[in-house]
Amino acid sequence: MTTLDTLTQRIVAAEPVQSLCMTDDHWPELDCAGARFIDCAFERVQFSNATLDEAQFSNCRFIACRFSHAELASARFADCRFIADGAKGCSFAFSNLQRAEFSGCDLSQTVFDRTDMFAVELRDCNLTGARFATADFSRALSRKKLETRAIFQDCKLDVADFSGAKLPGCSLAGCRLREADLSSADLTDADLSGSDLFQVILDGARLTGADLRGAEVSGVNLTRAADFVGVKVSDDQMFRLLEAMGVDVRVREK
Repeated sequence: MTTLDTLTQRIVAAEPVQSLCMTDDHWPELDCAGARFIDCAFERVQFSNATLDEAQFSNCRFIACRFSHAELASARFADCRFIADGAKGCSFAFSNLQRAEFSGCDLSQTVFDRTDMFAVELRDCNLTGARFATADFSRALSRKKLETRAIFQDCKLDVADFSGAKLPGCSLAGCRLREADLSSADLTDADLSGSDLFQVILDGARLTGADLRGAEVSGVNLTRAADFVGVKVSDDQMFRLLEAMGVDVRVREK
């Protein structure tokens, strides 16, 4: 069994922490920047104010855990599972996830509440029902200029909540967004190519210049968006988009 003393020693010595199990506890006040965790399990653990910048987690399980005001800048999660326990799922609240990377992770039902997610990368992750409505994907370059960056690649985002999210110029290429809530989201110049947008909610969304080429657009009514000037689509998508708008499309027989 890993005690607090041996945990501290391993982290100080830059040795990987393996097969650690914690249940119903608070994460200790340790500087875990750059620490490595392999095959660990955390159940109902409170990571309040934890310092985990550049930490690496591989094949770890987080069950109903809370990350409140946690520092996770440039942290990496590979093949990790964030699991709900009854009605309580995992959540990140007021945390720093700038430049964090998630690959092959299960983050279904996870809540990202007012979390800093600038330049986050999520690849091949299950994010079914995840909530990003209050997440921040931007950083201030000056008083009047913001930079926004985020990459969602080949992720499952069915019924995810992006309502009001600011994602101009960001990528959701190849993602499955069936019935996701994108109402009032800013997707100006966003890359949605190859995504599945079946019956996605676009009420009040901004799609100016967005790339929808190769996307599944059945049931997508662009007239519900606030703006879709310059949206990019391919020839085979035009009829489905027009029909969803209520246009009676008839092809002239030769």
